[in-house]
Amino acid sequence: MTVELDPQTLTFAQVIAVARHDEPVTLPAHVREQVIAARRSVERLATSEKPVYGVSTGFGALAQRHIPAESRAQLQKSLIRSHAAGVGEPVEREVVRALMLLRARTLATGRTGVKPETLDAYIALLNAGITPWVHEFGSLGCSGDLAPLSACALVVMGEGLVHDPAVAAGAAPRAVDAAEVLTAAGITPVALEEKEGLALVNGTDGMLGQLIMALFDLEKLLSTADLSAAMSVESQLGTDTVFQPELHYPLRPFDGQALSAANMATALRGSAIVAGHKDSTHLVQDAYSLRCTPQVTGAARDALAYAANVAARELRAAIDNPVVLDSGMVSSNGNFHGAPLAHAMDFLAIVVADAASIAERRTDRAMDPARNQGLHAFLADDPGVDSGLMIAHYTQAALVSETKRLAAPASVDSIPSSAMQEDHVSMGWHAARKLRKAVDNLTSVLGIELYAAARATELRDAAPAPVTGAVIAGLRELVPGCGPDRFMSPELAATIEYVRSGSALTAAEAATGPARAGVSADGAGEQSGVVGGSKAGGLGHTLTDTDGTVLSGVGAHTV
Repeated sequence: MTVELDPQTLTFAQVIAVARHDEPVTLPAHVREQVIAARRSVERLATSEKPVYGVSTGFGALAQRHIPAESRAQLQKSLIRSHAAGVGEPVEREVVRALMLLRARTLATGRTGVKPETLDAYIALLNAGITPWVHEFGSLGCSGDLAPLSACALVVMGEGLVHDPAVAAGAAPRAVDAAEVLTAAGITPVALEEKEGLALVNGTDGMLGQLIMALFDLEKLLSTADLSAAMSVESQLGTDTVFQPELHYPLRPFDGQALSAANMATALRGSAIVAGHKDSTHLVQDAYSLRCTPQVTGAARDALAYAANVAARELRAAIDNPVVLDSGMVSSNGNFHGAPLAHAMDFLAIVVADAASIAERRTDRAMDPARNQGLHAFLADDPGVDSGLMIAHYTQAALVSETKRLAAPASVDSIPSSAMQEDHVSMGWHAARKLRKAVDNLTSVLGIELYAAARATELRDAAPAPVTGAVIAGLRELVPGCGPDRFMSPELAATIEYVRSGSALTAAEAATGPARAGVSADGAGEQSGVVGGSKAGGLGHTLTDTDGTVLSGVGAHTV
C-alpha cells in the first residue's frame, strides 16, 4: 500500500508498513499547504529584532545568545553536526525508518515551521530505501531523541553515514558516505534555514516508533502465550474447568483476563487428553502456573491496551520546541519530554518479564517426573542415556533471568545534562531499547514452551484438541518429534521463528477460524466480540488501531 502522510490519520499499521515493509510514502496536497503556511510564520519572525528561541537564538543552555542573520545558516549546520554524537552499534533499520517517518509526520503538522523541501527530503529517503546510520547510544529521551534524530538530519544535509544499500538482507550492516548514496539516488541535500535544525531533532520519534513495533509484536505474542499455556495444561493433564467464562466475567471483570481464559478454553475444546481425566481425582487444583495463566497474560493484555492508548495519543501529537501556534507565534514548551512513552515502555517490560516467567514455570513442570503426571524425566526418550529437554529448559531459564533484569525501569534513572538546563530527562530511548530485547526474549521463551509442550502432548496416548493438534502438526513440518537426543539448537531456532512469524497462530486459526474481538487503542469503542467462535463473556481485548482496524493484521490473533 502507499501510505499518505496525513498527520491526523496515520495509523500504527501504516508505521509498520513503512518501517518493516518499505511501503512508499506520499504527501497530500492539503498537508503541504499547512507546512507552507507555518514556514511563512517562521520567516516573518526571522526578520524581527526581538530574539525568538530556535529562530534567532542559540539552543539549550546557549539560548541567551542572539544570533545575527548572517550566522543562522551556520547555526543550523553546527546544531546538527554537534548533536550527531552517538556511539555504539547501529540501530536496526526498521527503527530508523519508523523514526524518520514519525519525524516527517510531525514536520507535516505545520507546527514546526520547516520548508516543504525539507519534509520532501525525508520522504525521498524513505522511498529510496536509504537508511541513516544511527548509533544505539546518545539519546536521553529529552529533549527528545536528539542524537538519533540528528544522525538522520545530517543525512538530509548530505553529510554523515548511511547503511550500504548493496549489503544483502540479513548480512552484517556496513556504513558508507551519505553524499555518494544521495547522489546516486538523485536526492538533493537540503540547506537548512532558521528554526529547521531544532525541528528535525526535538522529537520522541525513536521512542514512539519502537513502542508501536513492540505493541504490534506483543499483541501476537500474548495470544501465542495463551496457546502455549493451553498446550502445557493439556500435556500435563491439567483441567480446563478454570477457564469457563463465568469464573472470569463478571466475577472479576478484567477484559484481558476474560479474553485469555476464553482463548485457552477454545484451544482445549475437544481434547481427548483433557476428557480422559475429567473425573480423575489426581489433582484437586492445578499449580498456579497452569491455573492462573489468564490472570497473568490477561493483565499483560490490559497493560498493552494502556500502552496503546499512550502511543495513539503521541501519534497525534506535534512534538517540537519551539512550536508554531495557530496565531503564527512561535512558543517554547516542554512537550519533547519522553516521560509518557518511557513509563509505558517500562510498564510493558515488567509484564513481558511476568509473562515469560510463568511460561518458564510451566515448562519446568513438564521436565519433572514428580510433577508432569507420568511423563519421562526431561521428556527424554531414554532418561539417563538421553538428557531430553534438560538444557533447552536451562536456555529458557537464562532468557527469563535476563528479561527480569530488563524489567528494571529506565525512567527512574534521570541524569542531568546540558549544564543543568536539562536537569530531568526521561531515559525513554533506553526504555525502548530494553523493551525490544525483552520482546525478543519472550518470543524465544514461548517458542521453547511450545516445543516442550508439543513433545509432552505426543507422549500421551490420546488425541489432543483440534487447535493444539493443528499447532503441533504445523510444527512437525519444521522439526521432527520425539526420539533420541539430537542437535537441538536448530530445532529451537525453527520453533522460535514459528512463533515470531505468527505461523503458530495461523495454524490455530485454521482449526477455529479467525476471531475478532477488541477495544480501540484509546480505550473507547465496542467491547464485544467473538473469540474462537464463542462469546467471551461479552468482552474482547485485542488491540485495534487508531482507525478501528485490528492492529496486527490477520484476524485478531485470538485463538
